[in-house]
This record gives sequence, structure tokens and C-alpha cells, in this order.
Amino acid sequence: MSAPAPPGPAVVDLLGLVALGELLAFERMAADARLAPDLRRRAALGEMAAAEIGNYRRLADRLTALGVLPDDAMAPYVAPLQAYHDSTEPRDWAEAVTKAYVGDAITDDFLREIAGALAEPDRQLVLDVLHESRYAEFAAAEIRAAIEIDPRVAGRLSMWARRLVGEALSQAGRVAAADRGALTALIAQGDQVDVQALFRRLTAAHTERMAAAGLNN
Repeated sequence: MSAPAPPGPAVVDLLGLVALGELLAFERMAADARLAPDLRRRAALGEMAAAEIGNYRRLADRLTALGVLPDDAMAPYVAPLQAYHDSTEPRDWAEAVTKAYVGDAITDDFLREIAGALAEPDRQLVLDVLHESRYAEFAAAEIRAAIEIDPRVAGRLSMWARRLVGEALSQAGRVAAADRGALTALIAQGDQVDVQALFRRLTAAHTERMAAAGLNN
């Protein structure tokens, strides 16, 4: 029996993109933990950061096993992902947890959708690095608590969430250009994938998530 074919360039590009996302998320959460109003919340965000760097290590190890330097796989995406984080620096704790809640969840939804196009073991690896639900629940609870203390916060955080989504979308084109369309090809491979339907599902999930945290889409 012949050995399975190695993953193609699109899969390597995807793993590089996800790895960089995990690395930058670790840096962001570790920094944002300093905005926490108490040690319990600081520790919670610190635990989230630790999970991110653990996920990065798994992805980097997989890329290395494929004969690809993680730095090389991540390099094309540094500019757009760093630009997103630089333009969405939270000013306080409420904005920090909203960024974690909104930005990470949209990314997870996207990865969950395209994981089906991957062969094993990369399919399971991508699914494994999705954020645990308890982190989303923690962030949503923090947002609701802030709104309960001051209902006016809902408007500010809703605007902040819309800005996060807008900034993410503005960088998406640069990500697609950086991988020379490889991710687009991966998403669209096979007749079963409807890209427009994919984005409708992502939008619907985002709208539901916003409402669950007491925010307006």
C-alpha cells in the first residue's frame, strides 16, 4: 500500500495562518490580563493565554513534521494579523473580553467550517485548537456583568464589537492575497461547499453570540 500523499501547499498555508493567530492571541491575552480588575479575572485570562501558546506549539510541531519551518509558514500573514491587533487595542477590561469573545469566536466558527475539507491528522488538529466553550462563557459573563453595572456600556461595547468585525474583514483580503488564493481554493474545494452559505452561517452565529452577551449587532 502506498503512503498517503503529503498535505498540499494550501494546508501548509492554513496551518501557518492558524499558528500565527495562536501566537498573537497569546501575546494579546497575556498583555490584556493586566487590565483585569482583580486577580481572579487576571488568572482566567492568563489561563486562556496559556492555552493559546500550547495550541501554537502543536501547530508548529506539525509544520516541522511536514518539513516546513514554522517561521516560513507564518511569515506571509504577519502584516495583516498584526495590523488587526494593532488597530484594535482594547482600552479597558470590558473591551479586552469583548475582543476575546467576538474575535476568537468568529475565527473558531471559520476554522470549524473549513476543517471538513482537510484530511487527517490536520482536520483533527485544527478542531483541537478551537477555544474551549468555558472561555467564551467567561467572556460573555464579564460583558453581561459590565452592562448590568452600567447599561450604557452595552452601546459602547456593541460599537466596539462592530469595529472588531470590520477590522477583521478589512484584513481578510490581505490574508487571501498573502497566500495567493490558497485558502480560497481550500474553502471552495469540492462541489459541496457554498462559500456564500458559509458566510451566511458565520454571520448568523455572530448575531446570536452578540445577543447572548447583551450586545446589539
